[in-house]
Amino acid sequence: MGIIEEAHNVKILGTGDETIVLAHGFGTDQSIWKHLVPHLIDTHRVVLYDNMGAGTTNPEYFDFQRYSTLEGYAYDLLAILEELMIESCVFVGHSVSAVIGAIASISRPDLFSKIVLISASPRYLNDVDYFGGFEQKDLDQLFDAMQSNYKAWCSGFAPLAVGGDMDSVAVQEFSRTLFNMRPDIALSVAQTIFQSDLRHILCHVSVPCHIIQSMKDLAVPVVVAEYLHQNLGGDSIVEVMSSHGHLPQLSSPDIVIPVLLRHIRHDIAV
Repeated sequence: MGIIEEAHNVKILGTGDETIVLAHGFGTDQSIWKHLVPHLIDTHRVVLYDNMGAGTTNPEYFDFQRYSTLEGYAYDLLAILEELMIESCVFVGHSVSAVIGAIASISRPDLFSKIVLISASPRYLNDVDYFGGFEQKDLDQLFDAMQSNYKAWCSGFAPLAVGGDMDSVAVQEFSRTLFNMRPDIALSVAQTIFQSDLRHILCHVSVPCHIIQSMKDLAVPVVVAEYLHQNLGGDSIVEVMSSHGHLPQLSSPDIVIPVLLRHIRHDIAV
């Protein structure tokens, strides 16, 4: 196993001609894909990895400067694909990783046959003629809460993000992976994500994009999915699911897994 593979806890499962790369979002790790993976390994080669900063990675490897922009994560993704000698993949990215995949595809579109974006947003802040869902004061309060008592913030944020009560398995699972992050790293990652604005790069994304979104999501309003659809440079399609929450593949697998499998297996009809 190479240095990059080891640092990102890369796992390769299944066999098949087509490679699927699964990338998790903020506050989670590759375990978020536990409901999807069993449906893929008989027919596909599945690559799982953890973003640097996840609780499962070595915090000593987290370079605050490198990961102050999402490009740092995109370079990691390209390095993983290169080390594994992957020439083409279906990339499934959740939340911030969907945008990371889009960034990576601009410089190397040949590596991505399609990108499946789950709960993705190019910008979380509201702007003139753009509804991202948050005002700056909302984000400042979120960052302050993370800084003052990270454990308490995790307990409050998890049910809001997942869209369930504290007793639900999905909320408990998200709370666990969120709390596994080192607090200063979690704050830095959250600031990088929530303050990012990638709207200007969307027109340069030429790879086909399948945009999957919950009908109700604390972090990403449904109109953002339509914004992506209208502004991406290549072919794209949107599907809004009846699921609630920002982590639907964890909280509503019965709804989400069939949708994901359909978009992984079938291309956009032109």
